[in-house]
Amino acid sequence: MNNQQRSTQTKNSITDAATLLFARDGFESTTVAGICERAGVSKGAFYYHFESKEAVFLALIDTWLATLERTLTEVTFQAENVPEGLLEMAGMMQPVFENNRFFMGLFLELWTHTNRNEKVRQATITPYRRFQDTFTNLIKDGIGQGAISDVDPEIAGQLLLSLSSGLFLQASLENEQENWGKKMQDCIQIILDGLKRRN
Repeated sequence: MNNQQRSTQTKNSITDAATLLFARDGFESTTVAGICERAGVSKGAFYYHFESKEAVFLALIDTWLATLERTLTEVTFQAENVPEGLLEMAGMMQPVFENNRFFMGLFLELWTHTNRNEKVRQATITPYRRFQDTFTNLIKDGIGQGAISDVDPEIAGQLLLSLSSGLFLQASLENEQENWGKKMQDCIQIILDGLKRRN
């Protein structure tokens, strides 16, 4: 294993350990020492990759949101039209809920710290704005396709973002056995019924 591979392995060990500890114990209770112990690395190795536990937290959130954004964009791009894409996007939320329990714990931590920590708030608002832009552009495309009525795309995009965020928060708090993907599809369908272009 070369130096680059070892460095990548060490960084991954740190982020894996931090993901578990942040989600399980919360941001405030998690320490750099605890992350290092869990990851099996020295503090020197930790600080080589991250300047603080806050930096790890922000990196985890950014990676997760970027992956989610990329997946949602791919799903909607492959769909035949915008309404179909939105429904497919909603349906794919179930595996997101099922396979990302630790990240959902981070999501709750994120909500907590956006009000307490300006760095976290600033780092978080950018991907949220990107998500809203994605939804807004989808509505514009749907209007262009003639599948959605001529509504204010930004308001409709905000509605979709609010629905997604709200359901994700609820799923983070409630029973993980719920079919949140189906609930998301049902909610999206109600919105689409209201947005359908009427001849």
